[in-house]
Amino acid sequence: MAFGGMKDLLPGHTGKVYHNLPVPKLVEMALIRGEGAITASGALQVVTGKYTGRSPDDKFIVETPELKDEIWWQNNKRISEKVFAGLYSKVVNYLKNKDVFVFEGCAGADSAYTLPVRVVNEFAWQNLFVHQLFIRPDAITPPDRPGFTILAAPGCTADPAVDGTFSEAFVVVNFAQRIILVGGSHYAGEMKKSIFSIMNYLLPKQQILSMHCSANKGVDNDVALFFGLSGTGKTSLSADPDRLLIGDDEHGWGPNGVFNIEGGCYAKCIKLSHKNEPQIWDAIKFGSVLENVVMDEETRELDYDSDALTENSRAAYPIDFIPNSIYPGVGGHPNTIVFLTADAFGVLPPIAKLSPEQAMYYFLSGYTSKLAGTERGITEPQATFSACFGAPFLPLPPLVYAELLKAKISQHNTRVFLINTGWQGGAYGVGKRISIQHTRRMVSAALNGYLDFVDYVTHPIFNLAVPAKCPGVPDSILMPQNTWTDQEAYRLSAERLAGMFHKNFAKFSDMPGEVIQSGPFKSAAAQVG
Repeated sequence: MAFGGMKDLLPGHTGKVYHNLPVPKLVEMALIRGEGAITASGALQVVTGKYTGRSPDDKFIVETPELKDEIWWQNNKRISEKVFAGLYSKVVNYLKNKDVFVFEGCAGADSAYTLPVRVVNEFAWQNLFVHQLFIRPDAITPPDRPGFTILAAPGCTADPAVDGTFSEAFVVVNFAQRIILVGGSHYAGEMKKSIFSIMNYLLPKQQILSMHCSANKGVDNDVALFFGLSGTGKTSLSADPDRLLIGDDEHGWGPNGVFNIEGGCYAKCIKLSHKNEPQIWDAIKFGSVLENVVMDEETRELDYDSDALTENSRAAYPIDFIPNSIYPGVGGHPNTIVFLTADAFGVLPPIAKLSPEQAMYYFLSGYTSKLAGTERGITEPQATFSACFGAPFLPLPPLVYAELLKAKISQHNTRVFLINTGWQGGAYGVGKRISIQHTRRMVSAALNGYLDFVDYVTHPIFNLAVPAKCPGVPDSILMPQNTWTDQEAYRLSAERLAGMFHKNFAKFSDMPGEVIQSGPFKSAAAQVG
């Protein structure tokens, strides 16, 4: 059996257990219990309160003798088995008399690597969320191998003085007992990303590259991957009406090709429009879950432009709500990889082709930037470097994933591009964001091979190969300095960001020299013009 009995998991439980309820019943129960509201589009809208995003400072891994020398502890917080036992007892006692909702499904669409997943929820709406985000049992029968169980009790809060946590919220992964505790936070993304962290531990041990990326497939079966941190365009750019969507966020790359870890999508909603993202817009209907999207209480219409609740408003829906999707999501080996960055300094080129060494450099760098005004205290753009474009979800050291990427790119002759979906003509607040229509055309040119046959110009500061031409994109914007009126201001901003890259990459000093030297020029004194 993939899972033990509920009596062993929740000893003494006296409430009702609702097992794998269908979507309409979960929506109905969420409404009856006052957990959310129906919107004009038919989606279920919920508000998650204090926590409107992940809480990385409250995530822990239980340290056991087997894991002590294996986990990337500089990136992961450890907690003792004794503290875990206390929190587990607290969650069990909290749920003892409550009705719970149980989902049993899978993670990983390649049957050779499928992980059984069980989620026990306090709330019906969160059970709907996991039902839509993971692979449902009608698509893949959970294999007869050990799985992982999430106990999600948002109303169960920790006392740091007693429970050994940093706040009332806690997300605790116990690899030995194969249990994840989630308490204190109502944000559903904690459950999704916890399973991703588990797969980021299990898959590399089988020489499978686990990846924080979206994936799609063309009519000629060519597969593309889109890596990027939140807000860079992974979901938007992979939802292409001319290509089949494999998945929007989490994938593995094994001997059979790429496979989706999930069965649904989790799209950012801020500034969502039908014009720019029609497939995502149309997917927000009955069965979808909206977190923290502002809604008019009378008309039930949604205001995607409002950040009154959070900038991180989200929509969760099953992947088959996207018309041209593959479920369960599998594809061949990638022909093209795209690293996405939203550069708010406005200095990176909108597209550049990367050498294998540069692919390693920018994968380990995982660069994007936070915007002024999106977080308290941020008054100008701030560089963010997240190894492998997903450091918060990596239990193992980054070089484990980077070496796997290097080997697979070499084996399958995969081309790699860096695409900037951020600003040009100046930093955020001065310049303008690169048109999504232009970005889509650049992506198309990269995927269809057009950029394999054009001339390239080396950027004088970032050492990047920039195409001289791209169909449907003005030549004048391909070199970013051409979009700035003040060339000296551009040079200073570009050199500043280049310095940030060097400072961040210093922690990878054991990388081969050709990788280290493939980053921005260390002496960025060339004239820009």
